[in-house]
Amino acid sequence: MSEVYLDNAATTPISDEVLTELTDKYKKLFGNASTLYGLGRQAKAVLEDSRHVIAQSINADDDEIVFTSGGSESDNTAVLRTAEARKALGRHIITTAVEHEAILKPMHYLEKHGFRVTYLPVDENGQISMDDLKDALDDDTILVSIMSVNNEVGSIMPIHEIGELLKVHQAWFHTDAVQAYGLTDIDVKRDHIDLLSTSAHKINGPKMMGFLYRKDGLKFTSFVLGGDQEEKRRAGTENVPGIAGFAAAVKTLTPTEKAKRETRFRGFKQQIVAGLKAHKVDFDVNGSLDTNSSPHVLNLWIKGISTYVMQNNLDLDGYAISGGSACTAGNLEPSHVLIAMYAKDNPRVSESIRVSFGRYTTEADVNGFIETTAKIVERLNKRRAR
Repeated sequence: MSEVYLDNAATTPISDEVLTELTDKYKKLFGNASTLYGLGRQAKAVLEDSRHVIAQSINADDDEIVFTSGGSESDNTAVLRTAEARKALGRHIITTAVEHEAILKPMHYLEKHGFRVTYLPVDENGQISMDDLKDALDDDTILVSIMSVNNEVGSIMPIHEIGELLKVHQAWFHTDAVQAYGLTDIDVKRDHIDLLSTSAHKINGPKMMGFLYRKDGLKFTSFVLGGDQEEKRRAGTENVPGIAGFAAAVKTLTPTEKAKRETRFRGFKQQIVAGLKAHKVDFDVNGSLDTNSSPHVLNLWIKGISTYVMQNNLDLDGYAISGGSACTAGNLEPSHVLIAMYAKDNPRVSESIRVSFGRYTTEADVNGFIETTAKIVERLNKRRAR
């Protein structure tokens, strides 16, 4: 039985373009980019060409891109190093209650070390209120870290409005764009973003590869201490093949391709909603289906059936879906995102699944998911009724 993969918010399969680039560079380009002889200079040239491709994708300058091991390192660097560098200016940080653990855990760490953190609430669509943000800002605020797209329900945060608000405030603005990069239009200059995190494996690129956009002029020490790589901003020999693979993934994401994917993915969401309704499945959507929600994520409350049971039954039938963030997949604790949206005692918290689409998702995959989900729900409901 072949598996139908519908968990692209967790990770994506590597693309042929990326695999070809990785294979080529691993075979031919093993030189250390910090060395001065020919192989090193070749590696350095590929490194800088890749940096340029990636910088252009968010309207950044080349030297504002720092390569990292992925989204978690980029998030940790942005939060922890900003706090350390700016603590003389204040010890207040603002984030949201629905951030990824790569943001929340550093925030909890900082709270134990004398910092004050405000966790903005969200409404039932997973959206923050700009009024809440304005009320939380004070003279002690040194950092605002708000994700671009939520990884569990797909809510799109008002990044441009936040940037406009903060451009006249001392606080630096960081956004975790791991779920947004490659799907939404990102322009760090237009949106007045100071720090931005991404990860290559969310766009059919290699794992353990990401970057941190760091606006020119922002000063803090390297998160990884050692050599002087990345202009002394991130120690460690650069993974040049991985970086080239990341750039190859970025090159496939042309404006035309991104527009096509958005149309396809929004169509898949409507297809699932309509299909489940036609099969009389008792469900609801967590969050929104409108343009304030990312096209690639659909979070469904399957009423009366636990997340664990639904996920396992779909897995047995060959469908890979998630109960929420893949980073907490081994944890039976309820989703902190759904708790923030609906409260802890709401049945949605323990009866919801996440479906997410990617480059290789087909209409047949989606139709199969609808049919299989309907059969599972019918079978489980009959069993309960005995």
